[in-house]
Amino acid sequence: MTVTDTETTRKSRREGGGRRGGGTGRAPVPQLARRKLTRLFPAMEIVSKDELESIHLASLKVLSEIGMDFTLPQARDMLRQAGAKVEGERVRFDPAMIEELISSAPSEFTFHARNPENNQRIGGNAITFGTVASPPNSADMDGGRRTGNYQDYRNFLKLAQYFNCIGFLSGYPVEPIDVHASIRHLEALRDAVLLTDKPFHAYSLGEERIRDGIEIARIGRGISHEQLEKEPSLFTIINTNSPLKLDTPMLNGILEMSSRNQIVCVTPFTLAGAMAPVTVAGALVEQNAEALAGIAFTQLVRKGAPVIYGGFTSNVDMKSGAPAFGTPEYMKATVVGGQLARRYNVPFRTSNTCAANTVDAQAAYESVFSLWGLTMGGGNLIMHGAGWLEGGLVASFEKFILDCDLIQMVSEFMQPLETTEDALGVEAIREVGPGGHFFGAQHTLARYTNAFYSPIVSDWRNNQQWLAAGKPEAWQKANAVWKQALADYQEPAIDDAIRDELNAFVDRRKAEGGAPTDF
Repeated sequence: MTVTDTETTRKSRREGGGRRGGGTGRAPVPQLARRKLTRLFPAMEIVSKDELESIHLASLKVLSEIGMDFTLPQARDMLRQAGAKVEGERVRFDPAMIEELISSAPSEFTFHARNPENNQRIGGNAITFGTVASPPNSADMDGGRRTGNYQDYRNFLKLAQYFNCIGFLSGYPVEPIDVHASIRHLEALRDAVLLTDKPFHAYSLGEERIRDGIEIARIGRGISHEQLEKEPSLFTIINTNSPLKLDTPMLNGILEMSSRNQIVCVTPFTLAGAMAPVTVAGALVEQNAEALAGIAFTQLVRKGAPVIYGGFTSNVDMKSGAPAFGTPEYMKATVVGGQLARRYNVPFRTSNTCAANTVDAQAAYESVFSLWGLTMGGGNLIMHGAGWLEGGLVASFEKFILDCDLIQMVSEFMQPLETTEDALGVEAIREVGPGGHFFGAQHTLARYTNAFYSPIVSDWRNNQQWLAAGKPEAWQKANAVWKQALADYQEPAIDDAIRDELNAFVDRRKAEGGAPTDF
């Protein structure tokens, strides 16, 4: 099958029954067309250039005077040869070394999908939203909270494919714990290729897993090893062990991914009051120091390798010790994180988070605050965009739908305001005149079907209509929507040769035992 034929087939499948209600007679789920989102306004800044520089200089002081532990001997040897001071596992960096290394990181790049229409531009003013990733539990309002399982994992992939506002898979939308850990990555990533045609993530949990992930991404796109190195097609999250430590699995992930020119997102997990100083400024200093050390190492592995500055600074509930998200502190850290990433001229990763235990008002308003901070603060790669609940411990089907509605609202907000002569509406005002109404105006009649955003979940009926409909609540609407989306889902087309090669690779690696589990 030629590339043109493949793309034609994919287009036919996308625009078929799955997008129009699956031939069931149901109205389709109201969703926006696929868009490449770009922020048209300047990103917000809440600290001055001098204040931002004080965070930068404090971070360099941490790296030069305190240092950071690198547990992988190979990484320490590379850093020593590059001029870092190494004592045991502790590595101290000269500020000039950090500045020089991070200067080669690219400011923008393309994250390639097996369907080129789903390629994502990362960096600059571009913004793309991914699924929730890595919760050990899933939940819906019918079955309640349960241990993550393979069926739920596959269903979340289908939702990710179905909804146009989801640009990529942040990781496993829920951990399929009923699949043995030695082969879980093989089954999960195979499904990521077959059930979606969007770009995806592999976990840096040992050399075998990340190498398998790279190969699955290559096979899924049907490209050569040489083309893969020219076109980043996989990303991984490198979480530091805050405070000030990069462990062996994470460092192996950088070595494998950066050496192959694949995307690394360095993300410290700096919770103020727990793994970082209790002040937001102090937590940001630690976040920045850890991020700079990780970014520098990616560039030592391969100059110009794609890398993302990850921010995940929030605070804890000082009464219980539990992580808190969608807080004022989280918003501040997100906005300043964006300022720091722009200072270093690298893309910025952040997240749509909340700490709510169920799909309620708290879940909504904390996510709105998170989305406000990351949208205004200049986020590029948005992790956990849809489905995050309970501080990341639960992937919720209803929350996934609620978040898709919120993401669509962000998308609509980011569209440019039309100010053409026709849009300014002077002739419509002239037609109606003083004391009239615009419901019947020609200007309205020509535009009313697409004049405003049509929500997925929000109920805009008046009280009488709402009462007559049985007083439905948001979670009930979301519950019905995710079920309809799964019923209407259509698996994206894939070349038979690619499917066969992918299955052969996964089956061979499973027969070999997969990957070690003795971390």
